[in-house]
Amino acid sequence: MSIAKTIPQQLQTNIDNIINDIIPNPWLTKIERVSYTNKIRDLLQQRDAVLIAHYYVNDELQALADKTGGYVSDSLDMANFGVQHDAKILVICGVRFMGETAKILSPEKTVIMPTLNAECSLDLGCPIDEFSRFCNEYPDREVVVYANTSVEVKAIADWIVTSSNAIQIIENIMAQGKKIIWGPDRHLGRYIKNKTGADMILWQGHCVVHDEFKSHELEQLMKKYPDAEVLAHPESPEAIISRADFVGSTKQIINVGKSSPANTLIIATDQGLFYKMSQAVPEKLLIPAPTGGKSATCKSCAHCPWMAMNTLSNLYETLRDMTNIIEVNERTRQQALLPLNRMINFSYEQGISIAGDA
Repeated sequence: MSIAKTIPQQLQTNIDNIINDIIPNPWLTKIERVSYTNKIRDLLQQRDAVLIAHYYVNDELQALADKTGGYVSDSLDMANFGVQHDAKILVICGVRFMGETAKILSPEKTVIMPTLNAECSLDLGCPIDEFSRFCNEYPDREVVVYANTSVEVKAIADWIVTSSNAIQIIENIMAQGKKIIWGPDRHLGRYIKNKTGADMILWQGHCVVHDEFKSHELEQLMKKYPDAEVLAHPESPEAIISRADFVGSTKQIINVGKSSPANTLIIATDQGLFYKMSQAVPEKLLIPAPTGGKSATCKSCAHCPWMAMNTLSNLYETLRDMTNIIEVNERTRQQALLPLNRMINFSYEQGISIAGDA
């Protein structure tokens, strides 16, 4: 059983306004980049802070995290690193829900971000009031939400999952004879439903980056590179997933790329991953999956506009002034911690990685 739920109409307006009005100018001279990098490095030491970056932010931020003893990964793994690190301040380069997740798991630490305006279309497309009403229509179902959601949505869930452990957790819920409400990503939900046969009602959210991959253009690219392997993130449309040699999380894509015998890899996820991917397989040709049609000037523009809002300049200003602090209501945090810990404990018991959201 699968019932479609329409995404709030205001989502596209929010996206357009953010892209047009908020994204800072990312262009810096080489001298400015060196200056900001040095100042940020000094401030991290002075503040007892650690820089934790997502795979999708700009290369220079990922490189800076690596060089300063920080970490680059996907969001739940980022938060887990923050728990284990001794730093008093966690500097999260990513989107808002990633900062919230870090705060859920490290309430005693200060969590800051280069900008609090960096959102996620999955989060924006699943507002707590509408999703709560939707869930209340099916009280006999387990509520399972993807990690790419707000702390408020996490707080009403029975389970939180990542793209690495979602199938195993859904199978575990199925084994208990339970039916499922899934939110927010419709593509990942459909992929899991097809893999498991679970009775799932899908909230119709989507990632604005992965949703744009084009199957016809991908086919043409595969004909041009017949020996290439296609590695896709499960937030991609079903037509893309059906053509992929491997479907998995960002971290899984990197690992599979290492072991793949193919010399050419077509990657269907945000191009921010190419920084770490190129380090993992420097000898291989990496090609972004196409997002543009025949008349498009950009054949592959797969880069999240909100991730691009993280820059050296606003990172420096945040550290300098100690602004953009993530605040989470304590009661809501405690409620969100329950399904989050349930997922973490289950994953550890089963030997499954908790990393794997976008």
